[in-house]
Amino acid sequence: MAGPWAALPRTLAAELRKEQSSTAAEVIRQIRQHVPEFSRPLHGKFGHGIQMGVETALAEFADLVEGGAGASADPGGERWRVYWVLGRGEFAEGRSLDALQAAYRLGARVAWRRYARAARRAGVGADQVVLLAEAVFAHIDEISAVSVRGYAEAQADKAGALGRRRHHLLERIVSRTTGPALEQAAAAAGWTLPDTVACVALGPPAERDRIHRRLPPDVLADLEGPEPFLLVPEPGTAFRDQVFAGALDARGAVVGPAVPLAMAADSLRWARTLLARLEKPGGIVGKPGGIVRCEERLPELLLLGDQPLVGLFADRRLRPLDDLTPKQATRLATTLLVWLQCHRGSAPEVAERLELHPQTVRQRLRRIEHLFGAALDDPDARFELEVALRFRLLAGVGAGTGTGAELGAAGGRTASTP
Repeated sequence: MAGPWAALPRTLAAELRKEQSSTAAEVIRQIRQHVPEFSRPLHGKFGHGIQMGVETALAEFADLVEGGAGASADPGGERWRVYWVLGRGEFAEGRSLDALQAAYRLGARVAWRRYARAARRAGVGADQVVLLAEAVFAHIDEISAVSVRGYAEAQADKAGALGRRRHHLLERIVSRTTGPALEQAAAAAGWTLPDTVACVALGPPAERDRIHRRLPPDVLADLEGPEPFLLVPEPGTAFRDQVFAGALDARGAVVGPAVPLAMAADSLRWARTLLARLEKPGGIVGKPGGIVRCEERLPELLLLGDQPLVGLFADRRLRPLDDLTPKQATRLATTLLVWLQCHRGSAPEVAERLELHPQTVRQRLRRIEHLFGAALDDPDARFELEVALRFRLLAGVGAGTGTGAELGAAGGRTASTP
């Protein structure tokens, strides 16, 4: 679509070109005088960029007028690259686009005054002089849009490069890299090595998941991998951020223990172990969202550390229950675990925990003594029995045959199952 310059006399282009050199000098002088960011001497890349930008804009405008209805601005053309570079340069200088936009507007006003005088000398009518003003400012708007694109692309490039460096740093940390190599990766990523970290294993993304927008700036993240996770520096402070905590709760997450930086891989491993234990269809523990903290479930993590070994251990220690029905085994197992947790408490103490009649508990304890015999008097054997019983409860063996009250009481001092 042709711009407003299409309706201007083509012969006006020659008059504009006569003014081009002096107009460029005046535009640059006015910009340096009235835009503080551009008041410094025009040396090096900075000076060359400003000079080229002004001269190219003036030459481009004259070409558009000369081309008439067949001419249109081409933001993808080689000339327009000058404005794209100017936009990127402002980002590189650490400034917003405000100064460059102000320079463009000021340059357009100066050029318009000079062009209006040239138009009157050429005998251009008043209506077309008004159209000339519209054409000048339409042209500067298109130039400005190209600079905005250059600025935005520079921002994206930096964000992408920084993101890649931070992802590389995260990989280094969880692969246990230490020493100068880690320090160099952290410096390249603009990240300060913390004393303490916690890794967070993330559940499946919820609908309209926005966690990537709510991460504190110093949190390292791998959100695209098959097992997405975060590395949170100084977790004692970080999790007080309510926006961050809300994002974790909405997504569903298992927070690993706070550990020294060198143990970040362990924090991640523990968080993933517990997540795998809790993860059900539809989210963590069968419902979307929620935060689970490994710090509150360390015994459970210990038992999950080598499940086949602990399972073998439980099978051997709990062999006296093998000849019982699943329902009988579950009742005696829960009673024995509570008795051990009560430090070999009395029948009334155990009965209170299990919400049963003391006589029922006495009968069970006599049966337990008959089945386990001398092991109940051996401190080492009692420890092994408690480990085995906790694992059985955690694994849910026979859970379907026990009463809810008994299983809940037995799990009251263990890492509770979901």
